[in-house]
Amino acid sequence: MSDKKMTAEEVVGRLESGMTIGIGGWGSRRKPMALVRALLRSDLTDLTVVSYGGPDVGLLSAAGKIRKLVAAFATLDSIPLEPNFGAARQRAAFEMVELDEAMVMWGLTAAAHRLPFMPIRAGLASDVMRVNPSLRTVVSPYGDGEELVAVPALRLDAALVHLNRADAQGNAQYLGPDPYFDDLFCEAADAAYVSCERIVETADLLKDSGPQSLLVKRAFVNGVVETPNGAHFTSCAPDHDRDEAFQRAYAQAARDPEAWRAFGERFLSGDEDAYQAAVAAFHKEEEA
Repeated sequence: MSDKKMTAEEVVGRLESGMTIGIGGWGSRRKPMALVRALLRSDLTDLTVVSYGGPDVGLLSAAGKIRKLVAAFATLDSIPLEPNFGAARQRAAFEMVELDEAMVMWGLTAAAHRLPFMPIRAGLASDVMRVNPSLRTVVSPYGDGEELVAVPALRLDAALVHLNRADAQGNAQYLGPDPYFDDLFCEAADAAYVSCERIVETADLLKDSGPQSLLVKRAFVNGVVETPNGAHFTSCAPDHDRDEAFQRAYAQAARDPEAWRAFGERFLSGDEDAYQAAVAAFHKEEEA
């Protein structure tokens, strides 16, 4: 079996401007932030992003990387609205397709099965249909004649996800309380890239948890990146919790252009090692 280990920079090197990129995780939980930061350092732009949005959406929108966003929300969880996303929406920085949470899931499912759409009930008689006039309904061909929403497939050029453990071949495992929809993101994509807290031997994937935790299968993965603390500042339970102090600093900086420039210079101007070192220094200052 092939060794799929890569660096974050090698992953981004395979992406192109104008692509549709799916980003796994949920809000401020288990986001592939090291890959997002590598994306920030690139010259890629004009992206369509599909995400259960968190700081991934916030950082990419602040950097002007997004042309179109498909999302059910953009939140930092303990901070209800992602501030960089909110500012970008207020200045109409990108096209927004706001879907129900279930619609995103079924759109990814349709793409994973290579179907053009999925008939569902979610969204009927709601404002989702009003704010998305391109959505269509279909009528069941059976005797019930029920009208359903035809959610279009959310086909991705590439998916970026973060898991707790992975082997070099691309099998990946979550150890926290929720799988989110990282497997669907990978299966809906033409190419999928997994970052993880630690790359381990395949046999070791069963030591920490049962086989049901093996969420992502190697057949759907093109590259694996070992990035300890790579979900920071989002949570990656049980490896680490959300960095609430840093998240508050991020949100506060995002509300003021001058503060945001200083934040970017301190934390986002270098590579991943520089970012992790700056975060460590931030916490030493907090403790002093």
